[in-house]
Amino acid sequence: MSDKLYKGLLFLAALAVPVVCGGIIYALVSDAYAAFEHFGFLKFLTSSEWSYTEGAEQYGALPFITGTLMTTALALLFCIPFSLPVALFVGEYFKGTKVASVLATVTDLLAGIPSIIYGLWGFYTLRPLIMALNISPQGSGVLTASLVLAIMIVPYAASLSAEFIKMVPNDLKEGAYSLGATRAEVIRRVVFPVAGSGIFSSYILAIGRALGETMTVTMLIGNTNNIPESITSTGNSMASIIANQFGEADGLRLSSLIAIGLVLFLITAIINLIGKVMIKRARIS
Repeated sequence: MSDKLYKGLLFLAALAVPVVCGGIIYALVSDAYAAFEHFGFLKFLTSSEWSYTEGAEQYGALPFITGTLMTTALALLFCIPFSLPVALFVGEYFKGTKVASVLATVTDLLAGIPSIIYGLWGFYTLRPLIMALNISPQGSGVLTASLVLAIMIVPYAASLSAEFIKMVPNDLKEGAYSLGATRAEVIRRVVFPVAGSGIFSSYILAIGRALGETMTVTMLIGNTNNIPESITSTGNSMASIIANQFGEADGLRLSSLIAIGLVLFLITAIINLIGKVMIKRARIS
């Protein structure tokens, strides 16, 4: 195979990526246009009514945007206290040891478990526990979904953060130790400032993972089309409302569901782009 032909095949293979991405965006925009035209873009995003009564259809995405943001924010809040210690354990305190290798392997294993397994565990184990503790009478809700989402994104945040912590130059740490700094001071004054942008980007990417989660959230959030009043209330996310109603939807409701999918796509793309930029900055620095 000639070098020119080889380059041409590589170019065609690489070209498939933007073509597919452009096709997805075109399909979402064209199918969502009817909903945006009927309700108006801003009204669709800010309306809290979701009613598919024949002759009086009203669709708004605000309850599902709120549910998505609440579950994602809570999942991140629960994730940080567990993922950051794991990252420090693997990337700093026990770097290169067998115990760190075992822990990293277990963390990667958690990342590979299908989301439906997490959903089943949450439904049959965590939900009854929440009911028994009288935290929520129905067991399902934003809190339950967020707890399981947090467990799902811990491996992503921990693994990426550990890699950035390992990238901190040893010369900087040794210099701090030679000046009498303790391990905790080295982590606070050397590791975090140097690897901070990388660690931040790992959590940004973890947020992107949580935003689009479907099956786990659908099984645990309660599936009610209202704005959650508290973290123990039931609700719906953008992904769960699409999963619940897409099969039976048509006409304006189908277009509204696709419009929600487009909004979710844009939010996820923006967050992932921010994460990529932060990772690039971390590598350069």
